[in-house]
Amino acid sequence: MIVTNIDMSTLEKKINRLVSIPSDYTYDEAKALLCACGFDEDNKGRTSGSRVRFYRKEDNKKVILHKPHPEKTMYKVVVKQLAEFMESIV
Repeated sequence: MIVTNIDMSTLEKKINRLVSIPSDYTYDEAKALLCACGFDEDNKGRTSGSRVRFYRKEDNKKVILHKPHPEKTMYKVVVKQLAEFMESIV
């Protein structure tokens, strides 16, 4: 896994929270975790709506998330999909 500017214990805590599939997991938490793992956010311009792509150039990994609005809490199914994605790249 490619990690940038975050200590491993902090990253481990972020991953552990995600894989517990909490009902209050926010998009901001997901973004922080993905960015810490070397992903860049790319919202594909104005036509992408609430879909946001995260891309890591080093290994061409990508994941697309639904950015919730107006609330910040992500749907539990999306949190589960993100947890599965993160487990597959670790």
